Amino acid sequence: TEILKVHSNGKPLDEDVDLERVARQTIGFSGADLANLVNEAAILAARRTKKLIALSEFTEAIDRVLLGPARKSRTINDQEKEITAYHEAGHALVAHFLPNADNPFKVTIVSRGQSGGHTRYLPEEDRNLWTRAQFSDMLAAALGGRVAEEEVFNQLTTGAGSDIEQATNIARQMVTRYGMSEKLGPRTFGKREEMVFLGREISEQRDYSDKIAEIIDSEVHDIIDSAYNMATEVVREHMPKLEQLAEYLIEFETIEVDELDTLWETPPPESTDESPDSGPEDDLGPQPDAPPMAPAPPAPAPVGD
Repeated sequence: TEILKVHSNGKPLDEDVDLERVARQTIGFSGADLANLVNEAAILAARRTKKLIALSEFTEAIDRVLLGPARKSRTINDQEKEITAYHEAGHALVAHFLPNADNPFKVTIVSRGQSGGHTRYLPEEDRNLWTRAQFSDMLAAALGGRVAEEEVFNQLTTGAGSDIEQATNIARQMVTRYGMSEKLGPRTFGKREEMVFLGREISEQRDYSDKIAEIIDSEVHDIIDSAYNMATEVVREHMPKLEQLAEYLIEFETIEVDELDTLWETPPPESTDESPDSGPEDDLGPQPDAPPMAPAPPAPAPVGD
């Protein structure tokens, strides 16, 4: 927050700008990244002929720093747009209704970089330590997009590719690095080495038997299955709210925290028996993946450091 205040000094900020809230969205940013963020927000305000830099400029600037500029030239058909909307709504819905997940701050189906949309989360506070419960709810939120696709359209797409990869990597770290496996207990597996002469690339050497490798795979499988089942329960229980959010995204493409708070509190319209049409399982083009969650969490700092 202090670094943001320094870089924002002398710039006309709107009264809706809460630098502490902006700072919570920029965990992991360097000083140079934060300076670039403030300058980008100022440029956006100038392009919009605004005298004050509002929170919307900061959130747009964060998206640009993290994912690149919006790909306005990209066009998608109505089917892809609907699938993307339900996918991103699935992430946000599961995160909102699970107690140990970070709340969604912004959900969009605007394409940036290689993603067709993304959901950004707002941590309540900076953290260096993660609990198993936080990991579990975060994994469920990461898989919420795929669950929503399956429950609504009764088909699977390539859109959840990076979500599944991220969830699998986190589950494996829970087992092999953080000792969060019921079967293996508080042990680490895989010797990690830094290859200093290759740009400090991290390599991992296997230091365990084939039997242990099978148990690791089984534990990772169980963790992912548990998270998927948790996400499925949330989506099924709150299907009207999922539809409400997806329909908003289809119409307006982006929803931010204030509108999200209103949507969560607004009763959904009376549901009908109609559901979105399921199209053929063909190539759906660019994927609606996003940082879905916040980028994979840093390794928790050792207790006592």
